[in-house]
Amino acid sequence: MFQRVVPSAPVRPQGGGRRRHGDQEVLAAIVFVATSGCTWNQLPPGFGPSCVTAFRRFTEWSQARVWTKLHRLILDELGSQGELDWSRCAIDSVSVRAVKGLLTGPNPTDRGKSGSTIHLIVDRRGLPISLGISAANTHDSQALQPLVQGIPPIRSPRGPRRRRPAKLHADKGYDYSHLRRWLRTRGIIPRIARRGIENSTHLGRHRWVVERTIAWLTGCRRLHRRYERKPDHFLAFTALAAALI
Repeated sequence: MFQRVVPSAPVRPQGGGRRRHGDQEVLAAIVFVATSGCTWNQLPPGFGPSCVTAFRRFTEWSQARVWTKLHRLILDELGSQGELDWSRCAIDSVSVRAVKGLLTGPNPTDRGKSGSTIHLIVDRRGLPISLGISAANTHDSQALQPLVQGIPPIRSPRGPRRRRPAKLHADKGYDYSHLRRWLRTRGIIPRIARRGIENSTHLGRHRWVVERTIAWLTGCRRLHRRYERKPDHFLAFTALAAALI
């Protein structure tokens, strides 16, 4: 499946040079960096490609949106087999420390330290269908519309592609009337907890799947703390982790 989205190797018109490492070898090295959380310089030599080669290929594939294409290809395969449940979707976020780079800001839940936030929407079974990142001081409610609009058209067992869930569950951080109206205009029933009305002990009845998915994502230790200066590199690691789920 990975070969369907990876770009072809560039041709050297002058010929010569060293043999280019295979895509599978480099992919194994990148997955090791993502799951172990080590730096590129700490990549063990047993993988074949050097740390410079792995980072260069990761940058090349990130610019070509390989990880996003791989994630969407997996969603298409699951959707065509009826493995995606659109009856209930859930949205949530998680904040991580960020050393430097764009889309970072003071985290109000971490004593104002610099950080970024990962936002995601999952289906009823917890499979991530839309991802995004923002500065840690960006309110969660501001990510709802971009995430819903970012759901790709996914194949279905029957009929046209689908990109809208029947219901969307969210916690009290998304309790705003304009968000409810916006979801209804798109044919999505909002199931957002109301501040001061609903008891927090009942919020996890349908939303626990997104919290479980967040735990799975942070199992890729490269997402524990953001070291990437460029936000597209951090988003690439997030998309890769979503594809690995």
